[in-house]
Amino acid sequence: MYHKTTGYRVFSVFNYAFMILAGLVCFLPLLHLLAQSLSSKAAVSGNLVSFWPVGFNTDAYVKTFSNSNFISSMWTSILRTVLGTSISMFILTCAGYALSKEFRGRNALMWFFIFTMLFSGGLIPSYILVTGLGLKDTIWALVLPGAFGAYNLILLVNFFKTIPKALEEAAFIDGASFFAILSKIYLPLSLPGIATVSLFIMVGHWNSWFDGILYMSDASKYPLASFLQTVVVQSNMQNMAMSQSEVEAMSEQSIKAAQIFVSTLPIIMVYPFLQRYFVKGIVLGAVKE
Repeated sequence: MYHKTTGYRVFSVFNYAFMILAGLVCFLPLLHLLAQSLSSKAAVSGNLVSFWPVGFNTDAYVKTFSNSNFISSMWTSILRTVLGTSISMFILTCAGYALSKEFRGRNALMWFFIFTMLFSGGLIPSYILVTGLGLKDTIWALVLPGAFGAYNLILLVNFFKTIPKALEEAAFIDGASFFAILSKIYLPLSLPGIATVSLFIMVGHWNSWFDGILYMSDASKYPLASFLQTVVVQSNMQNMAMSQSEVEAMSEQSIKAAQIFVSTLPIIMVYPFLQRYFVKGIVLGAVKE
């Protein structure tokens, strides 16, 4: 009956208030960006836009989707995210399944992977390695260096360990191979863990901008985050390919807001499909037996 106590009710009120406040902190900046992207140049320049468009127009979106640099960057980011997530999940799933078993040298391997998580080679050795392998200016320079992550491996290993050993033993008795057990038993039962790790990797690839600038010498090959970094942070509007008349007629801030808003939509659209797995996936390994 703890839910009827005064302390519990006070905690519930504080909890709901905190969650609503946290939600508003995340939602209101996005709403402000949307309002800016749909407002006139005069309203944006006069700082008259809050959370509702003033002088409604869609010129910023027309210019955004007619910009070849933006479209090519969007395509590069989509390709990078799909390839990077697929390759990473294949490697992590195979490694996680193997390391969830007991065998000689397993602990040494795990400590080796944890060591790579704590200590990396550094920026310059990574750049020399990628350049030496001939990956620079290719999509593989964005995908392969981060294909294996020790933190994600630990999550999957812990999740695979929660699957009853009796299922695997019964499959062995029926003549199943390791690959059949992984594909037909472990993967279907591990959807919460796989979905959670996949989202971590997808968001990481989508938001990563530094490696695009580092490994791509041509701005037309930038992923979307790198493209936005040059436009928003460096204020380099040359990548927008705008004429002088367009610059004078449109608000630079509206175009930036439209691009940032459009760039956030793909991840927001993916999230609802994976959200139902999060509660179980995010607490995997939290309970020790």
